[in-house]
Amino acid sequence: MGIKGLTSLLVEHAPKAIQEHDIKTLFGRKVAIDASMSIYQFLIAVRQKDGELLTNDAGETTSHLMGFFYRTIRMVENGLKPMYVFDGKPPELKAGVLSKRLARREEAKEEGEEAKETGTVEDVDRFSRRTVKVTREHNEECRRLLGLMGVPFVVAPSEAEAQCAELARGGKVYAAGSEDMDTLTFNAPVLYRHLTFSEARKQPISEIHLDKALEGLDMTMSQFIDLCILLGCDYLEPIKGIGPKSALKLVREHGSLGAIIEHLREKVAAKEDAEEEGKKKKGGIVIPEDWPWEEAKKVFAKPDVTPADEIEVEWKSPDMEGLVQFLVNEKGFNEDRVRKGAEKLAKHLNSKQQGRLDGFFSVKAKTSPTKKEKGDEKSKGKGKGTKRKVCGPYTLA
Repeated sequence: MGIKGLTSLLVEHAPKAIQEHDIKTLFGRKVAIDASMSIYQFLIAVRQKDGELLTNDAGETTSHLMGFFYRTIRMVENGLKPMYVFDGKPPELKAGVLSKRLARREEAKEEGEEAKETGTVEDVDRFSRRTVKVTREHNEECRRLLGLMGVPFVVAPSEAEAQCAELARGGKVYAAGSEDMDTLTFNAPVLYRHLTFSEARKQPISEIHLDKALEGLDMTMSQFIDLCILLGCDYLEPIKGIGPKSALKLVREHGSLGAIIEHLREKVAAKEDAEEEGKKKKGGIVIPEDWPWEEAKKVFAKPDVTPADEIEVEWKSPDMEGLVQFLVNEKGFNEDRVRKGAEKLAKHLNSKQQGRLDGFFSVKAKTSPTKKEKGDEKSKGKGKGTKRKVCGPYTLA
C-alpha cells in the first residue's frame, strides 16, 4: 500500500526532491529492487490477450518468470546493475492489513465468478487482477531464476523495502527500487520508482531524494516518519477526517505525533461535549481505539534488517544451459529467445562499463579567497591564468 498521499505532498512542497529520467540516463547505477512488489506487478501486468495469467502447457503460471527475465535484461542492457530483495517475515503490526487483503481477495474471487456468468470481459479481467496473490512458489521460482541469470538477491529478515533502504544507506547500491513510498520512510536516501514497468507504458523513472524531500517539507526524519504514519501506512489505518494537507499542517504546528494525538483527542472530547449540549457538529475526526503509532514508528525507525556490511553483492555470468533447462524444458519458454536473452546478460554484466561523469568529480564548497590569496592573485595578473580546471558546476578533486 505504501504511504497515502505522500507523492502529492512532495510534488507540491518539495518538487526539487523528484526528478524524472529515461532509463538510459541511469547507466552505471546499482539498485536494490523490492522483489516481492515486482512479482506482484508482473502477475498483474504480464498477461495473455484475454487477460488471463500466462501459463505453460502444464497449466503452471509463468507471468512472474517472464517479467523477471525480460525486464531485468532491459535494465542490464541500459547499464543498470539490479539486485533483488525478497520479503521475510512481516512485522506483527502488519497482520491486520494482511487479513484485510485476504478478505478483499476472497470477495473479488466471488465477484469474478459471478462476472464470468453475467459480466463483460473487462469486469472479469478487473476482478481477476484483484485476486492476485504472491505465493511461496512464486518467490522460490524467481530466486532460482535470478541465480541462473547471475543477478544477486537476498532474503530480508522482514520487510524488503527496509532492507533495500539499508543497502542504499550502506553504499552497496545507489538507490532502492520500489513502488511503495514507505521505502523513504525506512530512510532510503534515494528511491527509484517505475523501474520494472514495461517499455510499452513509456513511464519515466522517478528518482526521489530523501534529503531534498525533508528540506522541502521543512522537517526532521523523525517528523517525516510521523507524517507518514498520520497519512496511513501498512501498519495503521489513517485517522478518519485527516487528509494529506491536514496531516502536514498538524506536523508543522505541533512538531511530533505524540503532541498531535494529544491535540486531536482534546478536539474530539470538545466535540463530544458540544454534542451533549445539543450543538451537534457534522463530520469530525475519529481516532481508532487501538492505534499503536509508537510501535509503527519503531518499525520504521529501527527496522529488522541485515546490516549492509554483512551482505556481499556480486553479479556473475549467467548459466546458459541452466536457464534453458529451467525456462525452456520445465516452463515452456522459447529456446531461441532465452538464449539470446542470456547472451545479452553475459555481454552487459561482464563488460567493463563506462563510468558516470558524476563519478569523476566531487562537489567543492565555494569559499571566499583570503587576503593573502587576493594578494597572490594580484601579483599574477589579477588572478588571470589560474590552473584550476573546472567542468560545469564540478571542480576536479
